[in-house]
Amino acid sequence: MTVTGDDGLRLAGTLALPGGPGPHPAAVLLHGSGRLDRDGNTARLRVDTGPALAAALADAGIATLRYDRRGVGATPGDWRATGFTDNRRDGAAAVRALAGRPEIRADAVAVVGHSEGAVHAMTLGARPDVAAVVLLAGFARPGEDALRWQAGNIVRELPGFARPVVRAVARRQLARIKAGSTRVAGRRLNARWMRELLAHDPRADLAAVRVPVLAITGGKDLQTDAADLAEIRRLVPGQAEIHRIDDLTHLLRRDPGAASVRSYPKLLRRPVDPGLLTQVSGWLAHQLKAAELS
Repeated sequence: MTVTGDDGLRLAGTLALPGGPGPHPAAVLLHGSGRLDRDGNTARLRVDTGPALAAALADAGIATLRYDRRGVGATPGDWRATGFTDNRRDGAAAVRALAGRPEIRADAVAVVGHSEGAVHAMTLGARPDVAAVVLLAGFARPGEDALRWQAGNIVRELPGFARPVVRAVARRQLARIKAGSTRVAGRRLNARWMRELLAHDPRADLAAVRVPVLAITGGKDLQTDAADLAEIRRLVPGQAEIHRIDDLTHLLRRDPGAASVRSYPKLLRRPVDPGLLTQVSGWLAHQLKAAELS
């Protein structure tokens, strides 16, 4: 399946349908940050959140749409020129495209977002064509604050003597990006995306959501503060169910050991946490069934 963006660019994706006759309830899957394909992977890092979520939701009778970002996989374009707001608009286009399919119930389309995708899902939750929202490791503070919290966790894993140097370099590089630079340490980066993320504050979006919300963050997540769950529940005016899963990491795998980014390679050899998948699919099936009855 392809999704046509607001500017006419066609995003290549996969529509996964459950067994049995349609039309089916459905969800758009929105992945985290970076040069990610429809499965949530980069060329060097296989997280495979897309297939895991799609399979679990199909077992619960829910169709899914996932797609390659601009300039990634089978989607044309320049990833380094794609902004944070472009990703959000593409998510909205995906919701419209999915709801327009004959196999899909237009009144029962949800969004399931992980990390950056969760922040876009907060915005899409105010749309009249969205029936439910799932937020996996989504922050509820200004983007710059969220990035600084994340960077602080990473720096704390460095030897003590290196921390002041790394902090000073990071502050300089962040100032250069905010001032308009497109390079860090001589390497070109997606500076537009970074500047838009830094300036984004999702709290107004959360206050505008009018559909049920499920928010889950791991207690060992080093990239999103689980304390933001309370802010999500406070801001969402309607039904907001929050869960802090003690051993869950940002990779949506459990880690019984000490939280550390150094454990990521080991964790990625394991599947996405089955309990999390069951929780998400069960909650979403209930909510989308309720949308049908209403």
